[in-house]
Amino acid sequence: MKISLKRLNKDYHFETLNERGDVVHLDNKSVEDPQGTSPMDLLLRAIAGCSSIDVVMILRKQKVELDDLQVEVEGYREDGAVPNVFKKIHLHFKLKGNTTAAKVVRAVDLSIEKYCSVSKMLEKAVEIEYSISLNDEKVK
Repeated sequence: MKISLKRLNKDYHFETLNERGDVVHLDNKSVEDPQGTSPMDLLLRAIAGCSSIDVVMILRKQKVELDDLQVEVEGYREDGAVPNVFKKIHLHFKLKGNTTAAKVVRAVDLSIEKYCSVSKMLEKAVEIEYSISLNDEKVK
């Protein structure tokens, strides 16, 4: 994998580009009108995306197609700390579809605890928690 970064203005707005040509803009979230996402925000997006891909793949292997999958992610940081790293990350998986709670819980467990490269990398430095609801009912 390879990423390039280019500064776009005299402040903190950057453009990143990967080998496929996908563009992501970065900026400092504390500026008045940020032109992109913050690097720490990208980490939360990355764990949500990585684990969601896993969950869909695992359930498809079980012949389960979801009607909807959403993940809400919250990152908790210690105010005033430098560097201001995440102390805890909580993901809430909200799935809808004709399947069982056991299959959904197993898919999310496998993702977070075994397959998601982002969660496996981050767990070395941050506590990762997750909860799951299926068809608007909490299952974990």
